[in-house]
Amino acid sequence: MTKKVLVLGEVREGSLRNVTFEAIAAGSKIADGGEVVGLLVGDSVNDLAQELVAYGASRVITVEHPHLKNYTSDGYSQAILAVVEQESPEAIVFGHTSLGKDLSPKIASRLQSGLVSDVTDIEGSGDDTVFIRPIYSGKAFEKVKIKDGVIFATIRPNNIAPLEKDGSRTGEVSSVSVDITNLRTIIKEVVRKSTEGVDLSEAKVVVAGGRGVKSEEGFEPLKELANLLGGAVGASRGACDAEYCDYSLQIGQTGKVVTPDLYIAAGISGAIQHMAGMSNSKVIVAINKDPEANIFKVADYGIVGDLFEVVPMLIEEFKALKVNA
Repeated sequence: MTKKVLVLGEVREGSLRNVTFEAIAAGSKIADGGEVVGLLVGDSVNDLAQELVAYGASRVITVEHPHLKNYTSDGYSQAILAVVEQESPEAIVFGHTSLGKDLSPKIASRLQSGLVSDVTDIEGSGDDTVFIRPIYSGKAFEKVKIKDGVIFATIRPNNIAPLEKDGSRTGEVSSVSVDITNLRTIIKEVVRKSTEGVDLSEAKVVVAGGRGVKSEEGFEPLKELANLLGGAVGASRGACDAEYCDYSLQIGQTGKVVTPDLYIAAGISGAIQHMAGMSNSKVIVAINKDPEANIFKVADYGIVGDLFEVVPMLIEEFKALKVNA
């Protein structure tokens, strides 16, 4: 049976995040030939609507209001619930991002629906949709099927491939006026930490360092390697605790969860809390002086050696490959 699916597009600094397109692909699978309705919420998002259509949305609804310039769960939930009431979708899909993780339980509670969070794969479609999600810090996976009520899921970034972009696709773009009132939180100012390069949670390549990096300066060759590969730099909690880098780079159970195509772990021993955040990476390369390091148990390729010798060699080899390409 076909379904109407509402997909929330996530905007960061005026651009749509990649997880939005992955969520549309997930929504298309759930819809099983039904309608995939994109939803954009913010103070100036109309110009982004056509990009949702290009990636597979049947049509797009926008909600614009000055109080939606910065994310608050109060403001966004008012906007989304108004659209849900108008559209009565059979399914809702968000990205499993910091915004999605904060907002989805609130929406689910208001709708008195269940919530399948952190979905990494989808089997079947329509009424036979089965969601696959990790449990026990990634040690096992469970399959979940919603039998009653609204299907509500959040999609882990970098796991479900987006549909091919088609700029010739057309779809209706409409606006819904929502009066955003009684906000308990008002954002006066946003001070962002200066970050360079690719978003860690959406990076296709991640080069991560642990305590073996030894210092803040020790991260410099990792940054060079990541830039060379078009990737992002991450870190273990040990490296963050030692003040070698900022906690915004932390990967693990209490940090970010990443699933890149390539994960290079340099000087990381492989604590279970760290592996909970990266063990589902498609290819894992571990570099460590200790041949018994736990990280080698999950690695596809292991290099036993000093990272300060191995990483510069990798940099030179990748540079040579780029020159000869």
